[in-house]
Parts: sequence; C-alpha cells; structure tokens
Amino acid sequence: MIPISSSARIWTATGYTDMRKGMQGLSLLVQESLGRDPFAEDVFVFRGRGGSLITAVWHDGIGLLLYAKRLDRGRFVRPVTVDGVVGLSAGQMSYLLEASTCATPASILDLL
Repeated sequence: MIPISSSARIWTATGYTDMRKGMQGLSLLVQESLGRDPFAEDVFVFRGRGGSLITAVWHDGIGLLLYAKRLDRGRFVRPVTVDGVVGLSAGQMSYLLEASTCATPASILDLL
C-alpha cells in the first residue's frame, strides 16, 4: 500500500494527462494547471486517456514519490467533473486503486 500520512489530502485531476510525464513533469502540472503545491504532502492522482493507467505523485516530507498502476483489463473509475481537481477521501482512493470495475454505475456514484 502507499505510505500516505493520515493528514494528507488526496486530489484527482480531471481531464486526461499525458502519462509519459515523470515526477518532475507531473509536479509542474500540479503547480501550473492545478494551482497547488506539489511539496505540501498532498497526493495528486492523474489518469491517462485510455483509463487503464493512473499515476500518483506526492511529497512525503523527505522526497518526491511516484506511484503508477496499469490494469491488464478494465478501466479506473473516477469522479466525473468539468474542470480542475476533485478531493477524494482515503476510502475513495482505496476504491480507485482496487479498480473495482465489476460494480454497477449506480454503486460507483454512491461511493464517489
């Protein structure tokens, strides 16, 4: 599991991200596009166009960390919004990382 402090806030970027970016590119995206501080120990989650890959970047107080997960089949489900960034709870983040695509759309919306 990802070692995230209990006080960390989790943010998911809306839209699609170029998943070729590394931790420096994603940190720059956090600063310029989302208007947030990538070194504030918050977790920022990005999703690629296909939906089978997510990347998370955060600073743990010592250094910048990068987490990536690619699904063999299915897609990651995330909240539907128009623009910007959406806050997630720890439970929602766990649900996102588990990639529970067998749930019905109505039950997904209840959780997100």
